[in-house]
Amino acid sequence: MDKAQILIASNRGPASFSTAADGSLEFRRGGGGLVSGMSSVATEIDGLWVCAALSDADRRAAAEAPGARLDRAHDLDGMRVHMLDIPEETLAGAYTEVANSTLWFVQHMMYDTPNKPSFGSDFRRKWEDYSAYNNAFAEALVSGAADNARVAVQDYHLTLVPRILRTRRPDLRIAHFSHTPWAAPEYFRMLPTQVARELLEGMLGADRLGFLSPRWAESFLRCCAEVLNADVDLERGTVEHGGRVVEVGVHALGADEEGLRQSASEPAVAERRRMLTGLVGETKLIVRVDRTELSKNIVRGLEAYRELLRAHPEWRGRVTHLAFAYPSRGDVPEYRAYTESVSRTAKEINEEFATPGWTPVVLEVNDDYPRSLASFQLADVLLVNPIRDGMNLVAKEGPVLSERDSVLVLSREAGAADELGRDALLVNPYDTVETAEALHEALTMPEAERRRRRKRLAEAAVALPPRRWFQDQLRSLG
Repeated sequence: MDKAQILIASNRGPASFSTAADGSLEFRRGGGGLVSGMSSVATEIDGLWVCAALSDADRRAAAEAPGARLDRAHDLDGMRVHMLDIPEETLAGAYTEVANSTLWFVQHMMYDTPNKPSFGSDFRRKWEDYSAYNNAFAEALVSGAADNARVAVQDYHLTLVPRILRTRRPDLRIAHFSHTPWAAPEYFRMLPTQVARELLEGMLGADRLGFLSPRWAESFLRCCAEVLNADVDLERGTVEHGGRVVEVGVHALGADEEGLRQSASEPAVAERRRMLTGLVGETKLIVRVDRTELSKNIVRGLEAYRELLRAHPEWRGRVTHLAFAYPSRGDVPEYRAYTESVSRTAKEINEEFATPGWTPVVLEVNDDYPRSLASFQLADVLLVNPIRDGMNLVAKEGPVLSERDSVLVLSREAGAADELGRDALLVNPYDTVETAEALHEALTMPEAERRRRRKRLAEAAVALPPRRWFQDQLRSLG
């Protein structure tokens, strides 16, 4: 029997490229749940991954590969990859201006609404870029899909693709998965009315829509009811619109335990661990690992740590906050300003409390995965306090690798709180005093309780690994 054909449509691909000093292309595999899930079943299916070339090196790689197919040129677990060379102006309008500077802000409810957004004629032109971007993906999928193939479309970059596919290829079985939160209708309605309708109707071209949390699924259903006046059944999780019934389901994503432990056993992690141990000495460790995204709430996390040192001076010189942040979206002005605010706040804390033998905050804004894994092993407390988060895998990966029975201080607004809230210390992400007291409670928690909580957290974290997460979505398509 022929292998089932599965097509993935994702803004980012399973790999990316950079240009080496000698001018050659350097290949780098991607990470994340989608890549792990797809890779784990790659040998069982006929897989095609359609993605965008997001850098000059990506575009060069696509240009040098026949038909932009990177099929056998690199280690992609047998997956065929079609990298689209979208015109730069279209990519900028669709990816930067609409997806990352508008839809992301809406879904995370992050706008400074007295000042932004304002949807004028320039935004309408950017929306045309977004439509063109989605049409380019749809064209590649249509041309690459066999009869009755299954298509898994990913995230807010590609909300229009399902409807385009439904119109052109009604034989396809289509899923769309949202990796972000979904805004309540009261917030979602700030989008221009026609744009909001196009977005929802685009997604409803799918047979099934997936979300990481019941909260986000319910918000989407309510948006369909209020914006489209669709027939919504909240209990069954269905939307009837345009003569079709679309299923809405929840697929929580867990940590890849085997992959994590394998990565954590690499020599580079042991080297970072020695470096960190030498840096912090015998102090307790509060660890955070995030991208420098506005939603991750790094500044308030630092302010909570400052509150801890002020309210509980006994911790001065006895605890160190390791804050490791990965650069993110430097092309968005708000992100550049936020990264500067993170650095400024960390500097202020060190200026207020540092002594010759103690640095209260160690902040690093760079990409160092082995260092992150080493910090998970060494953490006494793991701080994950996003304003809103679709899931947050750091909250799950940390307990899996912890060797000190770290206590998880977790925002109640993270999707992961649905599964981990019983054994984490839940906090209001806006309340720095409450978060500071949770940090103090975590640092003083008895060892037996720490051990019990960490064990249950780790078990919950790996209950839905990427392979099962992806397979469950495919099975839901029938």
